[in-house]
Amino acid sequence: MGDVKMISPEVPNMPWQDRPEGKLKGAPIWRYKENPIINRNPVESVARIFNSAVIPYEGKFVGVFRGEQRNGISMIYFGRSDDGIHWNIDEEKIHFVNEAGEPFQPIYAYDPRLVKVEDTYYMMWCQDFYGAAIGLAKTTDFKTFTRIDNPFIPFNRNAVLFPRRINGNYVMLSRPSDSGHTPFGDIFLSESPDMTYWGKHRHVMSRSQEWWESLKIGGGAAPIETTEGWLLFYHGVSGTCNGYVYSIGGTILDIDNPSVVKYRCENFLLTPEEWYEERGFVPNVCFPCATIHDSATGRIALYYGCADSYVGLAFTKVDEIVDYIKSHSVVRSDDTEIGIR
Repeated sequence: MGDVKMISPEVPNMPWQDRPEGKLKGAPIWRYKENPIINRNPVESVARIFNSAVIPYEGKFVGVFRGEQRNGISMIYFGRSDDGIHWNIDEEKIHFVNEAGEPFQPIYAYDPRLVKVEDTYYMMWCQDFYGAAIGLAKTTDFKTFTRIDNPFIPFNRNAVLFPRRINGNYVMLSRPSDSGHTPFGDIFLSESPDMTYWGKHRHVMSRSQEWWESLKIGGGAAPIETTEGWLLFYHGVSGTCNGYVYSIGGTILDIDNPSVVKYRCENFLLTPEEWYEERGFVPNVCFPCATIHDSATGRIALYYGCADSYVGLAFTKVDEIVDYIKSHSVVRSDDTEIGIR
């Protein structure tokens, strides 16, 4: 393990596969040889699972999964795993309740993230709030999922919560948009003292001139705290004559002021190249949603959605990926400013 350290719990049983023999092309990140780890028709009434989030829990692993039902409506499903690779997913979608314990289901729900802050697990997803907006829920036992008020009005997507408070507040990344397919393309940051009232909005990152993130960008896996700053895997989108292409990028945010970008890799880390990334319901998609990482070894397992049809898994080490981001970094003025105008 190198000089860069992750400031997070140890997860000695995290999924891992050693780097393949031979030189990697591009970034030091490699795909699981047995990808995809979740295939089509994973449970009854669900056609496809993708864009999903996982987390360690009680020595094993749990996850919240975007399940595209056979009627075309996405809902969130719960799953368990001993090894983080082979998953048992409930056939019934998660049933949410309100603060009074009464049933309170979203009309649809997709692209969940899952983050532990202190003693509570928070789930974020996109849902209908008279337009596409961010949904929130909390749980302490993965038995009862209690919804919290929507943090923002429409239109907004790609909410990602930081795994600890910063300067006393909860901090969330999001991507404001309009009623179309997110022609606004930048990542913003917001703070809250209580997960109810949100403010102190700051601009974090813009789209860039690089082809793979020239249309829009959005938060991916929950940021990882490291000795270099917050390591964020995010998605970048380009437009082609044959549709969108979603790739995975990497950036490092300031540890105390995460609206400030310290390093931003001009190259993608992963882009669709394998059959399960290029071919599916929505082709050419690599969409990061979660990591499991072990601070003792520096190992990182990255979970990502593939072609809106599968879940894939890739691996890297924190010192190698941070060094790669730093050595290929290009930051612009609106990256490095505090994000207020």
